[in-house]
Amino acid sequence: MDAIDRRIINDLQDGFPISERPFADVAKTMNLNEDELIERLGRLCDDGTLNRFGPMYNAENLGGAVTLAAIKVPEERFDEITERVNAHAEVSQNYAREDDLNMWFVIATETPGRIAKVIAEIEHETGLEVFDMPKIEEFYVGLRFRV
Repeated sequence: MDAIDRRIINDLQDGFPISERPFADVAKTMNLNEDELIERLGRLCDDGTLNRFGPMYNAENLGGAVTLAAIKVPEERFDEITERVNAHAEVSQNYAREDDLNMWFVIATETPGRIAKVIAEIEHETGLEVFDMPKIEEFYVGLRFRV
């Protein structure tokens, strides 16, 4: 990762323009061309530096639902279970934790009833219990990671 990649990551954490050519607009502010910006973002995602580049929607405001879930995964099955869980389009932000519940992930669905179905599917596919921890109250934390 070079200085340009760092600037892309740092600057785009503050938002992305809504315009006819948003990549061109951002590229111009960084003295890049649109194609170079798109190529760099693609490479950062492909090499795992970024796990995702895209908008974050408030599923609940759009009629959907979001929950935090966790699983106690045997260490020898962790990679396998990660693949199975992440294969669900509704799953994002999957993290390993050093605790009995050692896999935590977010499920976001288009409809509230779909949460239970995704959990049931994961339990069926993995043979492991999924602990559903729906939010009681939401707090906004403006978190940035400078690189």
